[in-house]
Amino acid sequence: MLDRIAASLVSLTPSEQRVGRLCLENPRIFASLPVSELAGRARVSNPTVVRFCRSVGYNGLTDFKSKLIGTAQEGVPFIHPHVDADDKPGDILVKVIDSTVSAFLKHRNHALAITLDKAVSALSAASQAQGQIQFFGIGDSGTVAQDAQLKFFHLGVRTNSYADGHLQVMGASVLGPGDCAVLISNSGRTRELMDSCDIARKNGATTIVMTASGSPLASAGHIHIPIDHGQDLDQYSPMLSRLLHLMVIDVLVIGVALQLGGEALQRRMQDIKHHLRHKRYD
Repeated sequence: MLDRIAASLVSLTPSEQRVGRLCLENPRIFASLPVSELAGRARVSNPTVVRFCRSVGYNGLTDFKSKLIGTAQEGVPFIHPHVDADDKPGDILVKVIDSTVSAFLKHRNHALAITLDKAVSALSAASQAQGQIQFFGIGDSGTVAQDAQLKFFHLGVRTNSYADGHLQVMGASVLGPGDCAVLISNSGRTRELMDSCDIARKNGATTIVMTASGSPLASAGHIHIPIDHGQDLDQYSPMLSRLLHLMVIDVLVIGVALQLGGEALQRRMQDIKHHLRHKRYD
């Protein structure tokens, strides 16, 4: 679609060309602005914007913008809107890393320390009481759940992780007072996770949800750790979502380790570091 617009510029009037160039400069921005804003930026009248859309083969501005949204989302990785068609791998490297680091810093600046404190305290209490801690996630979130289970296991904390919806419901059914369920989801809309959260909560277990603010799952648990990265939940980056969730898991693991304390735990962590260092140097 964008190639056709670029090729058709020579056949358009000068005012329509300005609208076309505005669209090509940033398709996503163009698709999100009202006609008056587009006309102002292109220094043309409102009817000229509509005329441009019809000149390139669409039934007005609404039809043009709906097609443009699909093109823009498919043509460029969603979380990297500044990637250009002529970027070299070195350019992409910088833009991808900058975008990811920016998302991390934004999350750090908006993270609610009080919810992290509550989550760490709940996990520590469950561990000290020899209760069960279960991590639930599906798809990319299932990978995060497995990573969390492994990290807590290395601390000597008894945990399980489930990435299958049926197993999650079964796991939640055996939880009770003194236990913890950690439910991980980018969208917070997965039916199985909602059911598992409801079952665990009704059984008396503490439920911790790591998901986007405003999602159904966010209001279903006892403790909500918001993980938002500023994108439409229907069009998100699995990579960025996974990294943000993994980062929060690391915070929880370290927080629980510090609360549990004790010489045995310190020796365990020193052994892990020693073995990793020895393996890396070999």
